[in-house]
Amino acid sequence: MATLRSHVLIDASADEVWQVVGDVAAVASWFPAMASSAGDTRHRTVILADGSKLDEAVVTHDPQRRRLQYRVIGGDLPITGHLGTVDVLETGPRQSIVVYSTEIEPDSLAGAFDAAIGEAVAGLPDYVRAIVR
Repeated sequence: MATLRSHVLIDASADEVWQVVGDVAAVASWFPAMASSAGDTRHRTVILADGSKLDEAVVTHDPQRRRLQYRVIGGDLPITGHLGTVDVLETGPRQSIVVYSTEIEPDSLAGAFDAAIGEAVAGLPDYVRAIVR
């Protein structure tokens, strides 16, 4: 199983960043590789930019710890194992870090997932700044 990790510092409070990251249904608004997303704190469906569908089970949605975990449980990609974890950690009064970790199987999907997640995480500061301010 491949393990991936991306992170970014954001000049916004952890609570403000969690408002974005913790909105399970709206992930496509800040994740460029996704065309659309819908769901709630138990289940999410994502349509990727290429039209592929992913069905996801939300494992953890913890606003106090600012942690979201989810598993891909079905859809169009040949994923046999997956766990995504997004943590929003406070580093100062108006600064936080987002750490997005993913375990994925088969390993052949790691490159595409790593690129897509890296792009999404890198764009989060600008997205949060536009939403919060």
